[in-house]
Formats: sequence, C-alpha cells, structure tokens
Amino acid sequence: QVQLVESGGGSVQPGGSLTLSCAASGRTFSGGTMGWFRQAPGKEREFVVAIRFNGGGTYYADSVKGRFAINRDSAKNTLDLQMNRLKPEDTAVYYCAANTNRLILSALRDGRNWGYWGQGTQVTVSS
Repeated sequence: QVQLVESGGGSVQPGGSLTLSCAASGRTFSGGTMGWFRQAPGKEREFVVAIRFNGGGTYYADSVKGRFAINRDSAKNTLDLQMNRLKPEDTAVYYCAANTNRLILSALRDGRNWGYWGQGTQVTVSS
C-alpha cells in the first residue's frame, strides 16, 4: 500500500521559514514525479512545485519561485519543501503528491493528473 505522509507544518510569523517533509512508503517514485500542492480556505487547490526525476527538471509556481526549494533524499524516499520568507498568503494546507510516471510539463499543474496524495499538513503564516 502506497502512503505519502507529510510533516513539519505549523505556525510562523511573516518572513519566517518552515520545512515540510513527505515520506513515501510502499513504493519508490524514482522514475516518476513528486511535488507539492496547497489549498487555502475557500480556494481551489494550487500547484506549488514539482520535480521530475532522472533529469526531468524542477518547476515552481511563480508565487513561490525564489522563496521555496524542493529537495529529495532518495535513500530515505523523502521529499522536503524548504519555505523561506513566508507570507500570509502562503497560509494553506500543503499536500504532497506523487505519480509513478514522469508527467509531461503541461500536466504538472493539474492535480487530477497525479496518482497519489498525502493527507496534508497545515501551514499558517500570521503575526
């Protein structure tokens, strides 16, 4: 059984940092795609970042580019999201997502194309 489990959410002041972690079990996604989405209250799920393994590149939403960084530990089968210079508008539930196949670029930002999801972790940015 495939599981994605997120951790590391919490509350932080604007300008602060948090690191989210996604632990995958049940299979590896070394030939596929992993990433993060988020959903704020009253809003639709939003793409944050995706990494296509085996040299497929990393892709960030414009809203987080330069502030967020994704890092994969293949030995631990984890995917971390380092979030810096956080803003109140970053407040959301963050979801780890994975797909066994490498998604084409046009499919990355649509959550319907992703096969596996975590349960989500809350991030609140507030003073």
